[in-house]
Amino acid sequence: MANILVVDDEMGIRELLSEILSDEGHAITLAENAQQAREARAAGAPDLVLLDIWMPDTDGVTLLKEWQRDGLLTMPVIMMSGHATIDTAVEATRIGALNFLEKPIALQKLLKAVQQGLTRAQETVRAPALAARPVVSSPVEESIASSFGQASPAAAIAVRGGATIAGADNHMFNLSFDLPLREARDAFERMYFEHHLGREGGSMTRVAEKTGLERTHLYRKLKQLGVEPGKLAKKGV
Repeated sequence: MANILVVDDEMGIRELLSEILSDEGHAITLAENAQQAREARAAGAPDLVLLDIWMPDTDGVTLLKEWQRDGLLTMPVIMMSGHATIDTAVEATRIGALNFLEKPIALQKLLKAVQQGLTRAQETVRAPALAARPVVSSPVEESIASSFGQASPAAAIAVRGGATIAGADNHMFNLSFDLPLREARDAFERMYFEHHLGREGGSMTRVAEKTGLERTHLYRKLKQLGVEPGKLAKKGV
C-alpha cells in the first residue's frame, strides 16, 4: 500500500482516481487546489503525487516549481491535464515531474504510470545494515521469525534498534526499528518476499501459494518493492 496525493480541482476526477487507486490498495489524500496540496505536503511527503496542471489558484507547474525550489520535491510527481501543450509537459518533466498523463486518462495508463512512480520511489528506500550487540529476543522478533517459517525464536535475533533475521539458506537480513513506519514495513515486506523467492527457487506460482496472494497482485507487489525474482533465482538467495 502506498500513500498517494491526488490534486485536481474537478470533483469528479478526484473521486474517480480515489476510487480506482483505493481499489488497488492505496491510501488516498485529496486536494482540490494548490493550497490544500501544500498543506498535505507539509503534513508529510506522500509516496506519489498526481498533480493537475490547470487549477484556479495556482497551476500545477508553478506548484511543482515551488516544491523543487524549497527542496520538497522528494517524491515522484505525475502531471495530469486535458489541455496542456507538449511544451508544458516538457517543462514539467524538466522541473522534476516523472510522467505526464493526458485526460481523459485511460485506466491502464494510469495504473502503469502509478506503478512506475512507486517503483522509482522504492529504489531509494533501503534498510540500513545494523552492527549492534545482541539482546534477548522479544515477542515481536519471535513473530517475525514465525512469518519467515522458522520454528526457532533464534531465527530472529533482536539487536539494539532493530533485528537480524535468518532467511532462506541462512541468508541474513537486517531490519532497523529506527526507520519511519512506512519504510520499516516496506523493508520487512522486501525481506519477506526475497526469502520466499529464494526458498522456492524464484517460482512465482509457489510463492503465490505460500504468501496467499494472487499472481497478478504478487507481481505488482514485487515491482512496487523493487524485488527482481529473476535475479534472486539466479543467485539462489
